Amino acid sequence: MTTPAAQPPRDRALGRGISTLIPQAAPATPAEQAAAVLTVMQTVPVRVGVLQAAVVLLEERVRATGDEAERAAAATTVAMLRGAIGRAG
Repeated sequence: MTTPAAQPPRDRALGRGISTLIPQAAPATPAEQAAAVLTVMQTVPVRVGVLQAAVVLLEERVRATGDEAERAAAATTVAMLRGAIGRAG
């Protein structure tokens, strides 16, 4: 009787976050990270309800933030999400 070969140890921890998906040379702002993730995720299927919830949260962020870069990133994200909702509908 033979025994199965042992699995090699993983060279990285699972669930390390955005840096696993998008290597970065320098620390990125949350808005830059979000923009990078959106670029990667443009073809990933997502339920419409999740997109609608994200729109509501981001619209509030657009109204509440004083950071122009964050406001612009959130507004762009809202437009992208609305486009995705429209295409799904």
